[in-house]
Amino acid sequence: MSEAELSQKLTSLQYEVTQKNGTERAFDNEYWNNKTDGIYVDVVSGEPLFSSLDKYDSGTGWPSFKRLLEPDHVIEVEDKSLFMKRTEVRSKYADSHLGHVFPDGPEPRGLRFCINSAALLFIPKEDLEKEGYSGYKKLFE
Repeated sequence: MSEAELSQKLTSLQYEVTQKNGTERAFDNEYWNNKTDGIYVDVVSGEPLFSSLDKYDSGTGWPSFKRLLEPDHVIEVEDKSLFMKRTEVRSKYADSHLGHVFPDGPEPRGLRFCINSAALLFIPKEDLEKEGYSGYKKLFE
């Protein structure tokens, strides 16, 4: 998708986060406190990324997940910005900046995927089939 098409499709915040590696404000974003069952997909490409079943309250003010729904849909990149070393997570097909993964999550994996809501689109479980994600309905049965 071209830059012009992306700027038409995305809000200014979504564009800043996904295309310019931005970060939205903690506790002031769409999904940090969402407790509805469903899946989270990349706002640009629609590739499935996370399940609400793996979402937890990390106290950070951003959506946090214990694991990836589709590990093959995410790539990890070393991020040395802000004078620290972190691991950035990006969607594989759209190359959207999603957020970061930290080694301070719950067991057994110990990972915390700290993700910007602006990089995500939430598909409630009752809309999975209608939106083309029927293969994920079994997660919520």
